[in-house]
Amino acid sequence: MQRTQRVNRFVGILAAGLLALGGLAGPGAAHAAQRTKTPNLDFDMVVSAGAATCLPDAKGEVHVFSLGPVEVMAVEVSGLPPNTDFDFFVIQLPKAPFGLAWYQGDIETNERGRGHETFRGRFNIETFIVAQPPGNQPAPVVHDQPPFPDADVNPATEPVHTFHLGLWFNSPEDAKAAGCADTVTRFNGEHNAGIQVLNTSNFPDLEGPLRQLTP
Repeated sequence: MQRTQRVNRFVGILAAGLLALGGLAGPGAAHAAQRTKTPNLDFDMVVSAGAATCLPDAKGEVHVFSLGPVEVMAVEVSGLPPNTDFDFFVIQLPKAPFGLAWYQGDIETNERGRGHETFRGRFNIETFIVAQPPGNQPAPVVHDQPPFPDADVNPATEPVHTFHLGLWFNSPEDAKAAGCADTVTRFNGEHNAGIQVLNTSNFPDLEGPLRQLTP
């Protein structure tokens, strides 16, 4: 299925859901929904430098549909190893050392090396991470083993916007099986992920794609 067809199908499903909600809320709400033009955003993810040799055909397509108070992000990936788990992050910078990052969820590929997942959250010009000063507030330690144990206190930071996206192998073993480096990174729930596979370095560091959407 071509990208335009996929996007139209996705938008159609969301529109039907919104109309149904409008019907439950009454005709006034339905008419208001019809008058409101909801912004959306389409962009690509590109193969990371560290995976360009082992996964030259890897790519991602992203569609963000704003519902006003929240966004829905649909991510499709392809050119990846089959039946493999990957970890998806919203990040400050597309390439290492990445800055601040948020673990958004997982994407699993099928037997053809394609995967799809839909996420719901705040994916627009207002997306940010903040740690109100002063820092050194106590933080829960869930994973205390090397190579990347949890911090037990937080650093302080004023709001930092996170407009980029990245996708990592869930394990170094999966990366090695795909012919990639088996470097261990922090980017999964247990902090023992593999290398980054896709990112949004096709956008400037300070102009990540999520900055383009103003709901």
